[in-house]
Amino acid sequence: MAWKTYFAVCAAVISIGLALGVTMPLVSLRLESWGYGGFAIGVMAATPALGVLLGALVASRWAAILGTTRLMQACLLFSAVSVALLALLPHYWLWLALRLVIGVALTVVFILGESWINQLAVEQWRGRLVALYGTGYALSQLAGPLLLGAIGSGTDLGFWVGTALLVGGSLVLLGRTGAPRTEAHGGVGRGLLAFCRQLPAIAWAVTLFAAFEAMVLTLLPVYLLREGFAEQLALTMVGVVVVGDAALQLPIGWLADRLSRSALFRACGLVLLGSSLALPLLLHGPLAWPLLVLFGASAGGLFTLALILIGERFRDDALVRANAHVAQLWGTGCLIGPLFTGAASQWLSSHALPLLMAAGAFGFVCLAWRRDAFSVPLAEARPGG
Repeated sequence: MAWKTYFAVCAAVISIGLALGVTMPLVSLRLESWGYGGFAIGVMAATPALGVLLGALVASRWAAILGTTRLMQACLLFSAVSVALLALLPHYWLWLALRLVIGVALTVVFILGESWINQLAVEQWRGRLVALYGTGYALSQLAGPLLLGAIGSGTDLGFWVGTALLVGGSLVLLGRTGAPRTEAHGGVGRGLLAFCRQLPAIAWAVTLFAAFEAMVLTLLPVYLLREGFAEQLALTMVGVVVVGDAALQLPIGWLADRLSRSALFRACGLVLLGSSLALPLLLHGPLAWPLLVLFGASAGGLFTLALILIGERFRDDALVRANAHVAQLWGTGCLIGPLFTGAASQWLSSHALPLLMAAGAFGFVCLAWRRDAFSVPLAEARPGG
């Protein structure tokens, strides 16, 4: 196995997590300080999701034309410029456009990077290698809010830190080879519904985790501020959610190489359902801290196991297209999660975030217990086929 390439690709994708972990809460907190309501903040949080949907449509085609490594490097650099412009152009409508561009570019990196990692992983180590990547990504997101808490949200330094991280992510890919082969005609638009029919629990898990991640980094800090927590404590609590995501991914990956992956998948859904329902009740007590850990761990476990289950079933261009479907579902989750939660928190309930996560987890549990939830044969199917 090409370990140096594996760690380089992981580092490139993880640089995105750290950059987003700094800049996404900073954007929301800046809008909050400007007097924008929950819905406007939710619209800003959801805008990159449109870019995700666009990026998923072009990733395979662009990679076939430019080459996977060069395309990933170019997208990271383009994202770095866009993040820098967030600092230079502090205007709501311009930020919407820049966040759309960032969504397109970083989606291409995610699709190709996660496909590359899954292709490199040998089957007997797949659970641990995908979980190691997931842990690194979650830790980068943990470090993001903590770093923002240390440097403060009153200046633009967070945007410049994010810019530097994305440039660094591009540099670590210099000279790397062995990426999955892609085809210029490998479009993904027509196959998404078929992919969802083939693997409904995996499809919903990805959508749910995308909504979770977008809301945790953008709306959870605002939710906690409105529940009476100070900004520093609110950011620390967001960090604890990501700690839960990071700390338990390797144990989940280890278990996935030894136990039934589908049973483990279902267990994560049940834990997410329980922790989401308990948050409004226990948020102001001492049990809130371990509950936040479980909240993050169970949601992160859903996504890690979804990637593992996909990696079992697809290779090369089929794997890239499957991950493009994952990106489309991710974009859908990032779009509907903040929009619905922002609107519901402003007009229905201040506890909309955990309650909507509970509803999503209940939907996953129902899908995961269907007989055909994991019916696609291992390493045989083509996504959408």
